[in-house]
Amino acid sequence: MMIASQKTMDALKSIGLNKYERNLWVALLSKGSATAGELAEMSKVPRSRCYDVLESLTAKGFIMLQTGKPLRYVSLPPREAMERAKKKVAEDAQEAEERLDTLAKSDSIRELEKFHKDNIKTMNSEEMTGSVKGRYAVLQHMGTMMKNAKKSVKLITTATGLSEIAESHGAHIKRMSERGVSVQVLAPVREQHAEIVKELSKYTEIKNLEGSVAGGRICIVDGQEFVMGLTDDEKTHPTQDIAFWSQSNHATLSVVEPMFDMLWKVSKNAK
Repeated sequence: MMIASQKTMDALKSIGLNKYERNLWVALLSKGSATAGELAEMSKVPRSRCYDVLESLTAKGFIMLQTGKPLRYVSLPPREAMERAKKKVAEDAQEAEERLDTLAKSDSIRELEKFHKDNIKTMNSEEMTGSVKGRYAVLQHMGTMMKNAKKSVKLITTATGLSEIAESHGAHIKRMSERGVSVQVLAPVREQHAEIVKELSKYTEIKNLEGSVAGGRICIVDGQEFVMGLTDDEKTHPTQDIAFWSQSNHATLSVVEPMFDMLWKVSKNAK
């Protein structure tokens, strides 16, 4: 059996194949066709796990089942396997989206909302804190906060963050402005941001943030909650980005918002 390089195994991990799936698929590629028992011996995957892992690989489109006794599994050319896997992912995503849409329109969602609403009433705002991991998740959480904003949104961000906010939240900012929410943005504005500043300025106030604090990321909504980046977005891989979120009125009104207001007061309008 040919042994794949660690780089190749890592690449297979990055597309969602677990250790047993990776080992079994590589083993089957090197054999062409094999039984579960043969693959267990070749890949060192426990025989008791082989059948369910091979079933998973078949469902994902990486291999084919050859009927007969004993059952045999057949490898597909890797590029064809990738195309089949891509199609399966797209189909699964479409089905999942349809199920989510159905749930969102059902009586069940109203029942779940009641559970949440009743539970929130019993919690102190200081208990509503947590961490958010991953750039995508952080941007999503900010989007949810902005969507629910009633009075104000105050943003401190980096040069990279300004571009991400424009791309991910431009529509949110426009809608907030249309419903009367005040939006203020502090960021280190560079020449490459000219078009972004021009577009966002239609709906927000933007000031140029300079100096040593230009590496922070904070979003404050209605003086009641905030999310604060804990990692350097320019040096941290997006999957490892971490932010802290809190609905503590005390922390927001006593510390975070006054800091923003101080920086806003001494900063100059972006051009």
